[in-house]
Amino acid sequence: MVRVFYFYTMIDFIIVGNGLAGICFTEIAIQNNKSVYVFDDNSQPSSKIAGGLYNPVVLKRFSEVWKAKEQLEIAFPLYKSMEEKLSFTFDYKIPIYRRLASIEEQNNWFQAADKPNLSAFLSPNLVTDKLQNIVSSFGFGEVLETGYLDIASLIKHYSDYLSKLNLYSSERFDYDKIKFKDDFVEYKDIQAKHIIFAEGFGLHSNPFFSNLPLDGTKGELLIIKAPNLKLEVVVKSNIFIFPIGEDLYKVGATYDWKDKTNNPTEEGKNELVENLKDLITCDFEIIKHFAGVRPTVKDRRPLVGSHHNYKSVHVLNGLGTRGVMLAPYLSTQLFKNIIDNVPLANEINIQRIYKKMNINF
Repeated sequence: MVRVFYFYTMIDFIIVGNGLAGICFTEIAIQNNKSVYVFDDNSQPSSKIAGGLYNPVVLKRFSEVWKAKEQLEIAFPLYKSMEEKLSFTFDYKIPIYRRLASIEEQNNWFQAADKPNLSAFLSPNLVTDKLQNIVSSFGFGEVLETGYLDIASLIKHYSDYLSKLNLYSSERFDYDKIKFKDDFVEYKDIQAKHIIFAEGFGLHSNPFFSNLPLDGTKGELLIIKAPNLKLEVVVKSNIFIFPIGEDLYKVGATYDWKDKTNNPTEEGKNELVENLKDLITCDFEIIKHFAGVRPTVKDRRPLVGSHHNYKSVHVLNGLGTRGVMLAPYLSTQLFKNIIDNVPLANEINIQRIYKKMNINF
């Protein structure tokens, strides 16, 4: 049951950010009968333009993603419940085929598939059948428990759902309007026990957490139309390509650690087109080209936890390139930490950053 409130009554959570992290936290709070109000001014497009792929294996090194099993055990049921609530499908199960570049990579695949922590995720049999208009001399390794989310549609449906309940505002959140009380905060005419900041790269403008080492990595993607490709799986080489219907395919992604804008570039497009021509042999047309800055962290671990001075102010950020798997898991961890005082894992807790800064907490 969703708890709808009237202003000037105490709510449990203000959530700033309605990207994938914010949505997952909001939904977990609602499922646990907590009252919420969400702010999102659409200034951070990274969730909307993300590839949306999820897979439990680091395909460059054939190693397991950190806590992959635990993440999937939380993610799959949460996404399924949201599909049922919103009455639309956004989680598409689809295998990932990792293109193998040599005999050595084939051997490395077999070795990885034999490892106990990877055997559930890597098929022990190579895919040797040729895929139409895909270049491959050494076959493919099939990754299991994979798929992609239509994140842009999820964000639209979820914001509409919250709006109908009067639990959503698209106005810019004004940090200066926060007033701190003994055991709650006031924001304009809302009183809340906690504020969750899930702003992605927008964290740099947040005065409470701008000192955290959120780096940001720009990624560019393409939507192409290729009627002759007839691809029904995700193919991963140095780029990925996967079908999204009506002969359209999503292609990505680039990695730029210097440019922190959301503007597509000719350099990014040319890099993707060059790599695409090395992967497919049929003609294609570029339909759309877009870009966004991923919220990445130099130590490759998320930024989750409570402010060192304001215990009612929390952050949920730094999900990087694996937000689809991380968002449900991290949201669950933060919710349990706030409500049940369950300690956060050291790897994700922002206390690791505060310690390096010699900040007492």
